[in-house]
Amino acid sequence: MVKAEPFRQRHGGILLHVTSLPSSDLGADAYRFVDFLAEAGITVWQVLPLGPTHEDLSPYQCLSVHAGNPKLISLQALVEEPWFGVCDADLADRKAVLQQGCRRFAIYANQAMQAEFTAFCRDQAFWLEDYVLFQALRETYGNTPWFEWPQKLRRREEQVLKAAGQELGTLMDRNRFEQFIFFRQWSRLKNYANWHGILIFGDMPIFVAHDSADVWAQPEYFTLDKDGQLTVMAGVPPDYFSATGQRWGNPLYQWDAIEADGFCWWLGRMRTQLKLCDIIRIDHFRGFESYWEISADAETAVKGRWIKAPGEALFHTLEAYYGALPLVAEDLGTITPEVEVLRDQFHLPGMKVLQFAFDGGSDNPYLPENHVENCVVYTGTHDNDTILGWFNRLSEEKRHWVYECLGFPAEPMPWALINCAFQSVARHAVVPMQDILELGSEGRMNLPGTIEGNWRWRFNWSQIKPDLAARVRRLVERYDRL
Repeated sequence: MVKAEPFRQRHGGILLHVTSLPSSDLGADAYRFVDFLAEAGITVWQVLPLGPTHEDLSPYQCLSVHAGNPKLISLQALVEEPWFGVCDADLADRKAVLQQGCRRFAIYANQAMQAEFTAFCRDQAFWLEDYVLFQALRETYGNTPWFEWPQKLRRREEQVLKAAGQELGTLMDRNRFEQFIFFRQWSRLKNYANWHGILIFGDMPIFVAHDSADVWAQPEYFTLDKDGQLTVMAGVPPDYFSATGQRWGNPLYQWDAIEADGFCWWLGRMRTQLKLCDIIRIDHFRGFESYWEISADAETAVKGRWIKAPGEALFHTLEAYYGALPLVAEDLGTITPEVEVLRDQFHLPGMKVLQFAFDGGSDNPYLPENHVENCVVYTGTHDNDTILGWFNRLSEEKRHWVYECLGFPAEPMPWALINCAFQSVARHAVVPMQDILELGSEGRMNLPGTIEGNWRWRFNWSQIKPDLAARVRRLVERYDRL
């Protein structure tokens, strides 16, 4: 069983989202992957956000900050439940199987299971009831965003919501059931990983999708007009990934209102994440110190302004409620001294990405010799190309410079950079599965600033060579990460 404190010893990790498993769900492939990690001596499995996605499949623009993605539910595991009975639906028809499961659970599940479901609904009611109604309405209106619904629903008039809840009871029941099954399957998988000495490393985007149950249910916490439309939005100015910056389309927080309520919204969000994960990466951590505000009608993110956020007060509140938190600060990009002070004040590990190490001078913080213990080192993240894709695009001169910086290792790419990551003084070293599999750009997960073709990559078991686990384990043992 893993220890509760994830930052006291050295760990080796692999980054692979659940959707990149061969079956893209929480079924047998997920357990087989845990077995592979254990054989390889890996003690951290990092995943992307687990919430229900929009049509673009981005896990960073979810329909809820609390809910799990029903598409990750293993239908095979579901139909094998003793209360399910015979499956009349084709397993390819996900909606039909889940509807059938919902009906049969209500009739055939034993008393203990019914009590478990009742307890789940009660414990998660602070977000679940808004979510199941939101999803039922969204399905009823053809999956259109909530801010395009009839005005009375947008503005959440009490009588209209009550009538909708009565009319859409069957859909709401299915949505509750889906969430119960997701959390049950995830909990089983997490427990299996933990018993094999593996920590689950999750990911929490700082901002919330405009079209989400969270924004619809509590619009007073977000920068919206009276009709639910954006007035300003989140993003980042021009950086490594984009010359025109990035318009994320998320509403910004009304921090005054959130702080006045004692940060209850954030306390609830953290409660869910701590249930799902052992470690949590906060995506775009710098937004807790200052965030980039862009006019909603701006075509690019070039013009905007930095606005201060109450990060210090927020993290004091979270620590007072939960104690020391297992958080990692995604501190990539343009980071000011103020952001570093906020990160270090709460002893949060930052991130070092080796693909960023070979530009600039000797003071580049991503160079291996500039790493510190309290950080997580990556060869690349879900937003980067694979090691081979990145390295092969470099000029011959630049490739020579990379090898020179690495001390002219005997191994070729990608293992030269993987070895460097595991050798780092950083307590955590995480490598994307694509790099472990020696893939080129065809294995890239996401290209920031684009919406087509992302988040679809998955591996197959035939790509794992017979000696791969042993090869990774030798690195883990050599650099004291076992």
